[in-house]
Amino acid sequence: MKDLGRYWGYLAFIILVTAWWTRSVGPVALLVLSLLVTGFFLFQAPVWCCAVNRDGTLCRNNSAGLLLGCSKRQHKWQKLKMTVVPHAWRQMNRGLWASPREGLTTLGAIVGMLSAIAATAISVAGQFAGTA
Repeated sequence: MKDLGRYWGYLAFIILVTAWWTRSVGPVALLVLSLLVTGFFLFQAPVWCCAVNRDGTLCRNNSAGLLLGCSKRQHKWQKLKMTVVPHAWRQMNRGLWASPREGLTTLGAIVGMLSAIAATAISVAGQFAGTA
């Protein structure tokens, strides 16, 4: 039961993909699911830190989410800096695909963001179609 609380986002991801596949829910529910999935993968999913160490290797400490670093303060700042500074995106991209777990988490975050954009577009298009 403890693991379910830690990995709930993967279940939400499966529900999101199933909801898109079956088209059984409306755009508001898809948007809410998409935001939950994106938030889980960016801030809570158990992954490696993958900040760059002084010797050029990637940190293998446990971290919560793709955007947060491990318990080392410098790694937290480094991961935050990598998301904002354009020339550091290459280093960050290297860490996003470091292992299958990080790759799945990265794909989950991308799918969640794209799903949120699509659900918003469907909702807005539905509102405009209703007023015409």
